[in-house]
Amino acid sequence: MTSETPAALAKAAERPRPALSMSTGRAGDRIFAGLSRGSGLVILAIMAAIAVFLVWKAIPALQDDKANFLTSQEWNPDGAPAKFGIAQLVFGTLMTSVLALVMAVPVAVGIALFITYYAPRRLAGVMAYLVDLLAAVPSIVYGLWGLNFLVTKMTGVSGFLNSYFGWIPLFGGSETGGRTILTAAIVLAIMILPIISAITREVFVQVPHAHVEAALALGATRWEMIRMSVLPFGRSGMVSAAMLGLGRALGETIAVAMVLSTTAGIDWHILKDGGNTFAANIANTFAMSGPTGRSALIASGLVLFVITLLVNVGARAVVARRKEFS
Repeated sequence: MTSETPAALAKAAERPRPALSMSTGRAGDRIFAGLSRGSGLVILAIMAAIAVFLVWKAIPALQDDKANFLTSQEWNPDGAPAKFGIAQLVFGTLMTSVLALVMAVPVAVGIALFITYYAPRRLAGVMAYLVDLLAAVPSIVYGLWGLNFLVTKMTGVSGFLNSYFGWIPLFGGSETGGRTILTAAIVLAIMILPIISAITREVFVQVPHAHVEAALALGATRWEMIRMSVLPFGRSGMVSAAMLGLGRALGETIAVAMVLSTTAGIDWHILKDGGNTFAANIANTFAMSGPTGRSALIASGLVLFVITLLVNVGARAVVARRKEFS
């Protein structure tokens, strides 16, 4: 074994080392950064183009409208004179979507917790597959199921709720039926359930094992561990999943159009036949509408576009407030 003096080692350290090839790495970084930036700009450009198109097509109908577009409950854009407004559509869309979210989120979170922390490995895999399979079912299948099966069953359910819980304003009223806002909300809840469950399950899987093991080592029960370690960590992910499901519910067309019995006017009694939404109104009336009517439908689509955008912005704000938790 050869020994080298400190002077020789210092001299060897001062020798120029072969330059690393930076061109390949830096070129790759520049390409990746350019593609990422370009993708973001393309998304913004597409959204701006959609907004400009909707505004451009909606202006003629808004100029002809003789009613208040924001507060009127009437929808007769092809009449003489044209009178239409979005008050009922906003109410029906938000009511069905919020009710669907209220019903779907607790069930989806429970499914995600069971699959992640309670179910045996084999059963968890099968359940996860079955829940995800619901997301592949077309909307028209849900609509046909809701129209031919759920509507007939909801007539008795609506009567029961009205009889025993009629003191609650939503369940009150003198009439009950099957093609109601509640029925549409149940169909939407089943449709958004797999989306919320899948995303929430992936968030729960990412919970640090150290948090889980520390809670159990300190004597916490399984539920206490979930309440103290899992749910706080996954709160932002659950909010994101819920908002993604809400976006799906806001824009659902065929299933809601098949289930709801369209009637004019706003009614807080969700057990009464009737109601309407933006998407259902567009699907039901677009084919028979004239030029002004189609322009009015595009104007209503613009409002739905803005509502969906505001929902996503709000979700991003909530997630940003919770992202520091780890």
